[in-house]
Amino acid sequence: MAEIRACRACELPHEPRPVVWVHPDARILIAGQAPGRRVHETGIPWNDASGDRLRDWLQMDRDAFYDKTKIAVAAMGFCFPGTVKGADLPPRRECAPLWRPRLLPLLKNVRLTLLVGTYAQRYHLGAAVKSTLGETVASWRDYPANVMPLPHPSWRNSAWLKRNPWFEREVLPELGRRVSSALR
Repeated sequence: MAEIRACRACELPHEPRPVVWVHPDARILIAGQAPGRRVHETGIPWNDASGDRLRDWLQMDRDAFYDKTKIAVAAMGFCFPGTVKGADLPPRRECAPLWRPRLLPLLKNVRLTLLVGTYAQRYHLGAAVKSTLGETVASWRDYPANVMPLPHPSWRNSAWLKRNPWFEREVLPELGRRVSSALR
């Protein structure tokens, strides 16, 4: 963790502040894309409106969500990548290949990995990822039971969620079951 916090492997438009939230006892790993500006400022993962929606999907309050012995958060990029035209840039390409092979083997008790968004899905599912996020999430039954692809809970995806009511009807109840089972 000290090495990750000291990382300066990429050039950013601001001071790097890697945000990673892990403990060896964690049962659930949340793999998102990269911290947003508010998370960068606070150093607390999912500490924004997207986190509120994600916690709602997981049926967890803040205390349970931020219990590192239960939930690990390791995005594809640990630092806020900056913005362009009001949208966050994608995670830096240097981060995942540098840190994931070293970090993930230390999380030996993870029973469920939540792949939040396209970047995490591409990395973790490899050739099994579908051509669109919607197709990947819709194919959740085709992946191992310890992996669950999810859309990003950002407000920017509200239209996607409205166009895909099956997500709330089919995926969220199963997500709740898998989260509950992983935490037992």
